[in-house]
Amino acid sequence: MTITCDPTAPLVAVVGATGNQGGSVIHALAESSNPYRVRGFTRDAAKPAAQELAKLGVEVFVVSLVVENQEKVYEAFVGADFAFLVTNFWEHVDIDREVAEGKLLIDAAKSASITRIVWSGLPSFNKLSHGKYKNVYHFDGKALITEYGRHSGVPFVDVQAGFYGTNFLGPLGAPKKQENGSYLFAFPAKPETVIPFIDVVPDYGMFVRYVLEMDVFPDGGEYVAHGETITYRDLVSQWSEETGKTIVHVEISPRQFKEGLEDADLPSHVVLDYVEFSLAWNEFGWKSTPIPPILEAQVHTWADFIRDTDWSGVF
Repeated sequence: MTITCDPTAPLVAVVGATGNQGGSVIHALAESSNPYRVRGFTRDAAKPAAQELAKLGVEVFVVSLVVENQEKVYEAFVGADFAFLVTNFWEHVDIDREVAEGKLLIDAAKSASITRIVWSGLPSFNKLSHGKYKNVYHFDGKALITEYGRHSGVPFVDVQAGFYGTNFLGPLGAPKKQENGSYLFAFPAKPETVIPFIDVVPDYGMFVRYVLEMDVFPDGGEYVAHGETITYRDLVSQWSEETGKTIVHVEISPRQFKEGLEDADLPSHVVLDYVEFSLAWNEFGWKSTPIPPILEAQVHTWADFIRDTDWSGVF
């Protein structure tokens, strides 16, 4: 299937159209048996990803979704029926700015009389820990936006993206080669800590499409998009088995983790965020909802991700 131009089809406004989540949503809608028109937001229509979306039939709408550009943001949602919203804490590394931008998106969608909002949120570790961990900014900012959306009066569902497989490709998640040829995966997590793993690009959009196409839109609902739940113990075991590399998981202390982050020259509030995130996840976990049966056979497991990924930059 492709995106349609039929004016009777619902128009879906998609934030982050050229990013991992927004792009995944658009491609999932394009593969649906239901017809959709799609308006994808980007700051640069000339980038290759935006041009590919235009070829797919997406209306590429150029807009900077920041509070200083409120009038244009409101204009971007006019005429849309549904909306997918997402914010990026890491763009500014500023929780207050992220929350302000998230609220702006919700206000703009409401002003346009949109009837269904699917939002990419995250749980609040501040609430889960009863105030013990107050500085997990990249989770709590999204949780504040979720709360605002649920009180907006617009039917609103939170579809959280689980733990990205690509996190294990970066400098903070990839194992380090040791002198004996093995690889050390050092992280402040117990072996039995469970993660809701997701291969975000192919899979996340299917969860959003599933929610949009439910006979009754589950206003106020919360889903965690994931291909499977897996412990760190099993994750590392499968990683070794599938790659043929000897990978060892070592649970390091929060102090060791903090020192490693500081050595990476990260801002102090980001270091605090990561450290408290690891502690909170260990202590309280990340509750995940069951995978809808209609998606079970389609989503990727961690083993699938390992086999489909180029690890040449890691091993």
